[in-house]
Amino acid sequence: QVQLVESGGGLVQPGGSLRLSCAASGSIASIVAMGWYRQAPGKQRELAAHIIGNGRTNYADSVKGRFTISRDNAANKWYLQIDSLKPEDTAVYYCKADLADVHGDPAGDSWGQGTQVTVSS
Repeated sequence: QVQLVESGGGLVQPGGSLRLSCAASGSIASIVAMGWYRQAPGKQRELAAHIIGNGRTNYADSVKGRFTISRDNAANKWYLQIDSLKPEDTAVYYCKADLADVHGDPAGDSWGQGTQVTVSS
């Protein structure tokens, strides 16, 4: 079992920055990858950024160059740095952990509760 708690959302003006945090607890060793997803009002949840165990990252085209995903292994935290925010970035942001069992086989996932990011002047 892994529990995830996001924080760092808020109201920010266009062009501003935020750093979202995802704190993990529980079976940390089972986490093999972490993703940041977002869901805008009336839209489907979409993947914004993803990082796997070896540090490899990938980003949605809409956020490349503005979003940076990172992790602090010692603190069991993952981060999403969001720069040059646009109104269309307004959404609830969620972190999701991909889990594996002791054999390395997929073992489901775990979601946080989300944090609201609102970009408005």
